[in-house]
Amino acid sequence: MTKDLKRSLWDSLAITLVFSILGLAVNAWVHPHPLKFIADEPYQTMVPCPVPGGNTTPIDPGDARLFSPDSFIIDARDNGDFAKWHFTKAMNVPFDYLDPTPDKVLEKVAEKAAASGAKRVVVYGDGDDPDTGEQLAKEISGRGIKNVFFVKGGAPSIEQAKPGGSR
Repeated sequence: MTKDLKRSLWDSLAITLVFSILGLAVNAWVHPHPLKFIADEPYQTMVPCPVPGGNTTPIDPGDARLFSPDSFIIDARDNGDFAKWHFTKAMNVPFDYLDPTPDKVLEKVAEKAAASGAKRVVVYGDGDDPDTGEQLAKEISGRGIKNVFFVKGGAPSIEQAKPGGSR
């Protein structure tokens, strides 16, 4: 090792040590709410996802309620999938497992459903396990909208059940 390299390493070590001590001193004596180095209780390392909690009813993709003019249809898939295919009269409300649907969006859903004169809300999603449609339906129901259904198997099951053409 060269003399310059050794000198640089010692300088780096000295600077690190000085600023570490300075940081500890500021935390202990200057900071109004010092940061703790040891937690009072164990940290929760797994953040639980919010579990929507309303009552919903599964329906088959061929169920007459899906095609009824008395149904307000919601597509819970992302915008890209919605653009490729969607139920003709569906409203797109993309569901995100890690972020609850904003209150403004749910208020808009409630307003549009009421204005449509619908007797029920039918939600379909991606058909995965878990299904975005089922999860959004539970969230909608849990926020006070009544008579909420979800399509078992989601959009793929609807597309498979339809006899050609868009619904």
